[in-house]
Amino acid sequence: MDTILDSDGRPAATGAPGTADRPPEPPTVEQAVRVRRDGYARLGAADLGVDLEAMADDFARLAGAYDDLPPDPYAKETNRFRRYSHAVYLPWTGELSYIPGAPDDEFGTVTEYWQDEHNPEYPRVRRRLPDIPTALHGNRLLDALIRADLEHALWLEGLHRVPVYVGIHLIALGVRDRDQVAVSSPNCLHQDGGSPATFTFAHLVGRRNIEGGENVIATPESAGRQPDALPPEAVHDRFVLSDPLDGYGVHDCRVSHYVGPVRLGDDGPEGRRDILIVGVAPYTPGL
Repeated sequence: MDTILDSDGRPAATGAPGTADRPPEPPTVEQAVRVRRDGYARLGAADLGVDLEAMADDFARLAGAYDDLPPDPYAKETNRFRRYSHAVYLPWTGELSYIPGAPDDEFGTVTEYWQDEHNPEYPRVRRRLPDIPTALHGNRLLDALIRADLEHALWLEGLHRVPVYVGIHLIALGVRDRDQVAVSSPNCLHQDGGSPATFTFAHLVGRRNIEGGENVIATPESAGRQPDALPPEAVHDRFVLSDPLDGYGVHDCRVSHYVGPVRLGDDGPEGRRDILIVGVAPYTPGL
């Protein structure tokens, strides 16, 4: 059997994190191993150990939160809508706790979102984004998804002995006529940056009456470029998320990722792509 290496080339820790309240272990071991081995993996509900039928009410409440997402306050012309919040996970207890946002006159509370220089559209800009609704803090499905994502990341030894930062991002790309195009940010292959122990997970919440929205996973050197400008050997995977909770996970330092623009389909006057993004990274000491 091949030895699985971490991002520094050392044998990866494969044991359980040893918490008192462990996240559920995903049943599809193959997919969990792929995140370690390849730096990315396609992940669906079954791979995450999530019973969507049993959590139908929680899914409906999560999906409903996308109905009133405000436009991206930094790019209202992009037809991108979003909310964002922080949480902290303690690996040694299994506790997940949301961090209160800062008061804001327009949105109630906001949370700072910073990508250093990894987002060429907002280099070193500390964006303040509207928080996710507090009603979602107790949502069983959202909690299960976050904990399943953590299970896919906690094989990395560096995440076992520090508080783990979790970024929860609700993003919709919505279009209302044939002339509109909705784009993600940045609109190119990119990495989220911050730490060799950073992971990003995406879970489709809804897709209706749209064209486009293709996901691409490529080499880290491809960051900043468009997928069609790459040589074939630089592209690891191309796919379109279509079913509820279809998604993927990436070990950020080992790949780059991208989602293409969205345009209106043929079945009505409105189209949307609703996605949940969960970012995982270690908190760094401040003293």
